[in-house]
Amino acid sequence: MIRRRALLLTAPAVIAARTAVAAPAVKVGVMFPLTGNSAASGAEAKAAVEVAADIINTGHPDLKGLTVGTPAGLPGLGGARIDPIYVDHRGDPSMAQSLALKLITGDKVAALFGAYQSSTAMTATAVAERYGVPFVVADSVAANITGRGFKYTFRVTPIATNFADSYMRFLLDQKKAGRRVQDVAIVNENTDYGSSVGDAIAAEAAKVGLPVSIRVPYSANGADVSAQVLQLKAKNPSVALFVSYASDAILFLRTMKTLDYLPPMIIGDSAGFSDPAFLPTVGNLANGLVNRSVWSKGPPNSLSAAVNAIYQAKTGNEIGDVSGRSLQAFFVLADALNRAGSTDPAKLQAALRATDMPRAAMIIGYDGVRFDASGQNIESATYLTQLQGKGYVTIWPADAAVAKVQWPMTGWR
Repeated sequence: MIRRRALLLTAPAVIAARTAVAAPAVKVGVMFPLTGNSAASGAEAKAAVEVAADIINTGHPDLKGLTVGTPAGLPGLGGARIDPIYVDHRGDPSMAQSLALKLITGDKVAALFGAYQSSTAMTATAVAERYGVPFVVADSVAANITGRGFKYTFRVTPIATNFADSYMRFLLDQKKAGRRVQDVAIVNENTDYGSSVGDAIAAEAAKVGLPVSIRVPYSANGADVSAQVLQLKAKNPSVALFVSYASDAILFLRTMKTLDYLPPMIIGDSAGFSDPAFLPTVGNLANGLVNRSVWSKGPPNSLSAAVNAIYQAKTGNEIGDVSGRSLQAFFVLADALNRAGSTDPAKLQAALRATDMPRAAMIIGYDGVRFDASGQNIESATYLTQLQGKGYVTIWPADAAVAKVQWPMTGWR
């Protein structure tokens, strides 16, 4: 009788424990280009999501500052795991559209995440809006993604206007330091990404009174950019700003060497210049090139350094611009899911809208995360890095710099 009574008394605790363990996983549709010309960046972004999900699901009490991932799972959802479902849109906007529909209607995901190329984010977010499912944009930067009045699109990354402002402030700083900065050239691929960033740079240059001596839009993924390089060579600008994906960035550097033309400075707008395939392919052709990045490892005891150590142990690589933005954005989505305490789209949307994450919770160079009415993070920011030796080092702004600016760039010479 005593034994039976003890069993009866412990039964509710056993049932409760089983219920907690059995909390259903939260499915998130993750969309990246895993094949095609941007496959290396897609793979890096996917690896970042895998690491972020593992941190959240396993629990890392040592990662002080993170708003999720210290206890295992999502406490607001009974300790539920987060389960990314990966799809490959190949950089094709039409495929991204159809995959978004499949993830929402077939896989019943709570949210969508991605999508690297701005053109794919444009079509996929339109599907999410139509079905009322939140879409967290990690890295696509075309201004019009959050310029359409959508209520379910939330973009964590800085965008074209942020980059353009950073480039101009950096160049004005260099001019004050006595470097020759008289004009700029803008070279951009002509999809949503390149056109949007190119337009923003041109507008910001006009605002600060820095002439754009030439703008060279071109078709992405072409086989020959000799004509574009010869246009640059004829103008010989002080600085050439490139808005290009990986295959184009590589082709431009190789063609410049062939035609023996190197501007005093090249600034790359991340994308192809941050792609894992870029540096191993171009080697010393890009020595001294400046590139934007949200990533800086920080001091040894910082949150960014701790997360970087986990990422490096799991992937063999340090965090970079692409992986950094994907990691941070996935933590933002998980934080909202946890606060919502639900996978109901309206509750998740409200939680995302109410997001107010401080600088202390960031693993990259954002000032925090707060979304405006359009769904854009108004606390986003970026660093500028320079290829010195075998990798990029942070050179600007001064309070984040770990190395001095080397000007002009040396390239292959």
